[in-house]
Formats: sequence, C-alpha cells, structure tokens
Amino acid sequence: MSAYVEDPDGALSGALPLTGERTIPGLAEENYWFRRHEVVYQRLAGRCVDREVLEAGCGEGYGADLIADVARKVIALDYDEATVAHVRARYPRVDIQHGNLAELPLADGSVDVVVNFQVIEHLWDQGQFVSECFRVLRPGGVFLVSTPNRITFSPGRDTPLNPFHTRELNAAELTELLHDAGFTVESMLGVFHGAGLAALDARHGGSIIEAQVQRAVADAPWSEQLLADVAAVTIDDFDLEEAGGRNTRDIDDSLDLVAIAVRP
Repeated sequence: MSAYVEDPDGALSGALPLTGERTIPGLAEENYWFRRHEVVYQRLAGRCVDREVLEAGCGEGYGADLIADVARKVIALDYDEATVAHVRARYPRVDIQHGNLAELPLADGSVDVVVNFQVIEHLWDQGQFVSECFRVLRPGGVFLVSTPNRITFSPGRDTPLNPFHTRELNAAELTELLHDAGFTVESMLGVFHGAGLAALDARHGGSIIEAQVQRAVADAPWSEQLLADVAAVTIDDFDLEEAGGRNTRDIDDSLDLVAIAVRP
C-alpha cells in the first residue's frame, strides 16, 4: 500500500509504505499512533541539546529531524535500505547511515546520547543491542529508550499481537535489560491517556485503540466520528509520568514504557 504525506507547502510527496512496522506522519488514520510516538520525542528532546546524538533505528526519520532542532549533530541508523534513501532525501539535516543495530558502525565512546524509540521490541538480540549502545556512549552518556508495555499492549499473551515484534517487555524486564548491560536507570516513565483521550475511550466503546484495531483487522471502513477523533489527537492528549512519583499511575498500567539510562 502506498502512502503519501503532505509537505508544509501543501504539496504531496511519496512516503514509505505504511506496513504496520513503522508509523508515518501526515496520515489521518495513523495520527493516534504517530502522536503517541511523537510525544516522547518532544518531551525528551531537552536531553539532546547541544549533544552528539545517535538515533538507532530511525524509521521514517521525523524523530531524528525533530532532534536536529536542538542537537549539535544527529546520526541516524536503519537496516532498511529504502528507509535510508527516504531519510537522506527528506531530512538533509540528519546524517543517515545504513547498518545493523546489533553491530553499531560507530567507534567506542563516540556519542553523547543514543535514542531508541519503539524499536527494541523488533530486535531478536536485545541484550547485544543494549550492550552496543553502552559501548558507543561516552561516560555520562544517556540512553533514551521507549517500547510498548507488554502488559497492556499484548495482554495475557505469550507472543506479541504485532507480527513485527519479536519480544515485548514490561517495566521490570526493561530495567533488568539495562542493568545487565551496565546502565544506571535514572528514570522509568510511562505514557498514559490524558483526560481528552479518556473521553474518547468512553465515546468509542471503552477503548479508542481497540476501535482502530477492530477496523484494521476487519478491513472495515472508518466511521466519520472515529476518523475525526483520531485525526484530532495531539501530543498534549498524552501524559508522561515517572514510576514511583507522587500521585502517579501504576507503571504497569502504562501504554508505553520510557527509560532514561546513564552510562556510568
């Protein structure tokens, strides 16, 4: 299936195919998932100010370009050659490279920040990847990682619902993975629906996520109301809360996990 995105000047340009493996900006039906990913980039961009940043697994490239607004340099890495070509053409501020995340093509201690959002669940050898991130970070460097919370994303299942995922994690498993590689976990946060999305959950039978999934599985048309509600979602509709903080929700109830880890 071909997808199209709208440039700021209103012109349409070809984009990467929407396969379910990555999210793409500029599509009304995809807007909920795009904003759910974008909120983490926006809220953590401050950790990248004036730093040399690697985005390991950049997907469509919008996140690497967002980070380029504040970082001194952004290197983006992806294994898919079509993705690399797309990012190179669309986001010239980003130094895009082709490479394997299990063997990062960077020297030891060469970057200040590694960003890895909504990627680690796709990898077969997660431990090797996290060790590689530790290797390429300078002492005091920061690893920013997000991933769907297994407890709420694939509830009650031994295998992920998303066929592109190899292993999903809960907060304790993600913490253990980071500790095993030598990282100190500074914060574990969760992405939750804010008040506006909670109201949309109620409007659409208890879950706006399930309403979208049901139509995708059945290949059914979207109602005008659902499409309008999904298209209107913004990053302000999501809450990002730290585990263990005062008056915060249980991290196990979060939609996505977000870890901030430091190389000692």
